[in-house]
Amino acid sequence: MKTLLIEKGHIIDPQNNINGAANIFIKDGKIALLTEEFIAADEIINAEGKIVCPGFIDIHMHEDPYDPAEDKLDKSIALSMLKMGVTTAIGGNCGDNVYDPLIYLDIIDKRGTATNLGLFAGHTYIRNKCGGHDKYSPVNNETLNKMVSLGEEYLSGGCFGISYGLKYIPGTTNIELTEMSKLCKPKDKLITSHVRYDASRVFEAVQEVADLGEKLDLRVQISHIGSMGGYGQMTELLKIIEEYKSRGVDILCDCYPYNAFSTYIGETTYDDGFLEAYNADYDSVLICDGKYAGMRCTKEIFEELRAAAPMTLTVGFFMKDEDVTEALLSPNVILGSDGVRNGDAGHPRAAGTFPRFISQFAKTGRISLYDTINKMTAMPAKRLRLRNKGNFSAGSDADIVVFDYSKIQDKSTYEEPAKEPEGIDYVMLGGQIAVENGKVVNDSLGKSVRCV
Repeated sequence: MKTLLIEKGHIIDPQNNINGAANIFIKDGKIALLTEEFIAADEIINAEGKIVCPGFIDIHMHEDPYDPAEDKLDKSIALSMLKMGVTTAIGGNCGDNVYDPLIYLDIIDKRGTATNLGLFAGHTYIRNKCGGHDKYSPVNNETLNKMVSLGEEYLSGGCFGISYGLKYIPGTTNIELTEMSKLCKPKDKLITSHVRYDASRVFEAVQEVADLGEKLDLRVQISHIGSMGGYGQMTELLKIIEEYKSRGVDILCDCYPYNAFSTYIGETTYDDGFLEAYNADYDSVLICDGKYAGMRCTKEIFEELRAAAPMTLTVGFFMKDEDVTEALLSPNVILGSDGVRNGDAGHPRAAGTFPRFISQFAKTGRISLYDTINKMTAMPAKRLRLRNKGNFSAGSDADIVVFDYSKIQDKSTYEEPAKEPEGIDYVMLGGQIAVENGKVVNDSLGKSVRCV
């Protein structure tokens, strides 16, 4: 493997409290040295005037689909991640896996993909695989025993914890939640949850998961807090998070920098009463794919798609900007994209979250660039216990982003959700160049990341 020197860049590495000019010498895919001296290398990248930081870590995304019939692994979302500077992404969130997580990780190792990838073991996926198909009903003891056994297998195989989509599986009982969560205790893995309720009932929903974490002494991650309490509840919700932390509960959240969520039209999010809960009308829902793609909902379109095409992706414009901003500025919130699409159709967050946060928050002075990078590198690495990622310590993986602070900008929109950002010059995985001068040159450097 070639040696590489990135010279004359402005280094930001919050884990090591570095914020200044230095050269980075890379050998055997690892960080070998940060120095002010020039070191001869096989390849030299001049980063003068650019920011050089550890590769971004997306703690909350949704992995690309795999088609076993054609043995085909999609790379649509992974490529969008790479283009916005993400070098490690964690899927399997909100209870969902697209395929058996351990087989999926093996496929990644065999073929590579655009970013390094780790997975949570999805409670919903496990539940369905063990026969608990009715999302509105509890599972019986036989099914729960199968779920516990399978969950234990997935955690032993390297999944980062158990993820829940409690709003999507309202039949989940406290017993089911407790027995599955206990699996995370032996190796102190995370439980992460799309909590049971949002808007006015979000407080009791967060408390349900936080209380479980406190009772079982587990680390808790609340998913996309902006879309759960972004309707006027954020100030009080963040106070509740802080109260749990003051009692010794290890609890954090993630959030994306948009005031609209995305989900399938057949999900429980859109069950009876959702318009009243969000104080909205049908035209607050954008159809992302299918026959009505690009159109706002009417009552007639909504009812037709709920009945005939429940896997239609939608975007719901319900959240308040000020609530999302408050969440993102909290020291208890990590940046995460919640990126999911159907091909190029869906929400722009899968292609824009990280450059958007820099552009709309750091550049505008809402938060320092240093603290911005911290929420995208050191914080998620610490949360996931990825000691060799998210930093430039000697021996760490040379996953690196080089970007032009004056030019970095998200370009994805609700009309063009897969449009790539501007201003990202280089992205490297394991010391090898994946993006050069803003263009993907290698889309298969990503490997599995396992928590053992």
